[in-house]
Amino acid sequence: MSDKVLYSAHRGIARITLNRPEKRNALDSEMIACIRQTLAQAAQDTAIRVVVVTGGGQDFCSGADLAALQRLQDAGAVENLADARRLADLFLDMRRHPRPIVATVHGRALAGGCGVATAADIVLATESAQFGYPETKIGFVPAIVMAILRRSVAERRALELLTTGEIIPARTALRIGMINRVYADGTFETDSESYIAQLAERSASAVALTKSLLYQMDGISFEAALTAGVQTNAIARLTDDYRRGIEKFLKRP
Repeated sequence: MSDKVLYSAHRGIARITLNRPEKRNALDSEMIACIRQTLAQAAQDTAIRVVVVTGGGQDFCSGADLAALQRLQDAGAVENLADARRLADLFLDMRRHPRPIVATVHGRALAGGCGVATAADIVLATESAQFGYPETKIGFVPAIVMAILRRSVAERRALELLTTGEIIPARTALRIGMINRVYADGTFETDSESYIAQLAERSASAVALTKSLLYQMDGISFEAALTAGVQTNAIARLTDDYRRGIEKFLKRP
């Protein structure tokens, strides 16, 4: 695996670090492939309960590597479709991952980098972090990341962010629903680690089933969502975590 992405696992927490600080962690095809590889590694490790994605250096991720995109300018439609598909597949991997994925964001998370951050199930950010989709400023379209943003914020706000390329501070991102928590820069490491540790203490089977069901409900009818809920409810009753949890609760004084 390339050193563009670092992976470690300790006490049930897998950590994926984007490691191109000299390029503001810009995404190229090799880096995307490495992220997908580490996600698969975490999925196969039954000891993992939470996956954390972060950026090395001053920024989380600046988006696509424009030099790599420039090299594809003379390529045909097939090559460009394949390259674009890689990012979409990464987002699908994150959504389908059996563990909750937490993005810890500092510095800038822009364009595809903002997509990677918000494709995580939970986003924790420093007070000074910035988010945005500046693609239209260079005549590009924030096309793939749009599918994620559209599910997080109101339609009018999404359109404004995508068309103006406005870069917003973490507090604004929190207010409109793009991210989950904002912590002071000075206490971010401690606060985010505490949050992640608490999440890792939750039942792995219950969290996995909850994530799967929530995203399964996206785009289906109310009746179908209830049916899916019935099926997951029944499956959850058969898990060891559920049985232990019920037994422990009933023994309480």
